[in-house]
Amino acid sequence: MSLAPPSTSEILVAALSLLIWLAINCGLVFLIHYLLTLPMRRTERGLLFLDLVETAVKQGQRIEEALVSISQSRDQTLGARFHLLAAWLEKGLRLSEALAKVPRLLSPQILAMLSAGQQVGDVRKVLPACRQLLKDAVSQTRGAINYLVVLVFLLSPSSILIFNLLAVYVFPKFDEVMEGTASTSAPLFGFVSHSMRWLIAAQACLFTVLMLAALIYIGGPRVTRWFKFRGFPLADWIAWRMPWKHKRMQRNFSAMLGVLLDCGVPEAEAVRLAADCTANEIFRRRAARVIAALQRGVKLTEAVQALDDSGEFRWRLTNAAHAQGGFLRALAGWHESLDAKAFQQEQAAAHVVTSALVVANGTLVALVAIAVFSALTSMINAACQW
Repeated sequence: MSLAPPSTSEILVAALSLLIWLAINCGLVFLIHYLLTLPMRRTERGLLFLDLVETAVKQGQRIEEALVSISQSRDQTLGARFHLLAAWLEKGLRLSEALAKVPRLLSPQILAMLSAGQQVGDVRKVLPACRQLLKDAVSQTRGAINYLVVLVFLLSPSSILIFNLLAVYVFPKFDEVMEGTASTSAPLFGFVSHSMRWLIAAQACLFTVLMLAALIYIGGPRVTRWFKFRGFPLADWIAWRMPWKHKRMQRNFSAMLGVLLDCGVPEAEAVRLAADCTANEIFRRRAARVIAALQRGVKLTEAVQALDDSGEFRWRLTNAAHAQGGFLRALAGWHESLDAKAFQQEQAAAHVVTSALVVANGTLVALVAIAVFSALTSMINAACQW
C-alpha cells in the first residue's frame, strides 16, 4: 500500500512551521546574547567617552567644547545619551554638572571620578583609574555565563512546573494505588510525597534569587538604586560583604586617593572625594570616620584603619608615604593585586554556586526517581502476595 504524496498546502504549512520555529529560536539566541553582553556594551560606551575626553585634553581644548563639537557631527554610534549630554553642555554646564543630568551614560563610579578630576583641575590624571574600573565587566560577563547555564537547564520555570505536576497529579495517584494494595514498605516515597511542597518552594526561592540577580545584572546601576533604602542601603551592604566587590572598592578608593594626594588636595577632602568614587554608602560612612579622625589630629596612615579591618591598606599607605614618585605610583602594584584577587574570587564564587546548584538539583531529581521506583517495587511485591 503506497502512501499518497503530501499536498502543496501541507508542504507550505510544514515549511511555515519550520520558519516560525527557526525565528523563535533565533530570537531567543539573540535576546540571550543581547542581555548577556550588556556590561560589555556599557564598557565600550565608557571607554569611547574616556577616549574622547583624553583626546580633547591632549589637544588643549576645553572638554565641554570638544564634546559639543563632536556631537554636532550627528554620529549615531555615540548614542542618544551622548547627544543629550552635549545638549546640556551647550547650555553652559560644566562636564560634571552635565553628567549628573545624564546618569545613565556612565556608571556612578566613573561620574564621581571625572567630577573629582575636574575639581583638582586635571581630568587626565583620573582616566587610568576609570579605565581600570571598566575592565571589571569582563569578569562579570564570565560569571554570568555560569549562572545562565543553571538558569536555563536546571532552575527554569519548566522544571518547577514538572515537579508541581508530580505533586498534584502523579504522587496522589500513587498514594491511592498503594492504599488499595496495602503497600506500606515505601517510607522514602511517603517522605518525598509529604515534603514535595517544601522542595518545590525551595526550588522556587532559588529561581527567584537567580532571576533577581539576572535583573540586577541586566539593569546595572539603575536597578541597584532600587535597593538603596534611605535608612538601610541593602545593595551597598551586600556589595560591602562580597569579597571581590569589596576589593574593587578598595582599589578604586586607593587609586583616587593617590591621585588626589599627589595633586595636593587636603587629606580630609581627598578621603571624601575618593570615597564618593566607590558609589557605596557603607564605604562613605567608614570614610566619614576617617575624616573625623583626621579633624582630631590623627595621621592619615592611622585614620585609614577604619576602612580596612585587615590593616593591609594602612600598611600599604604608610609605605607609599615614604616612597618616591608619589602615592599613585607606589600603590600601583597593590591595585593590580587587588584586581587579580577580585577576579579570582568572583569566578570561584560563580563556579561554587553553580556547582552547588547542579548537585542540589541532581540530588532532588534522584530522590524523586528513587522514591517512585521504591513505590513501584512495593506495589509489585504487594500484588505478588495476593
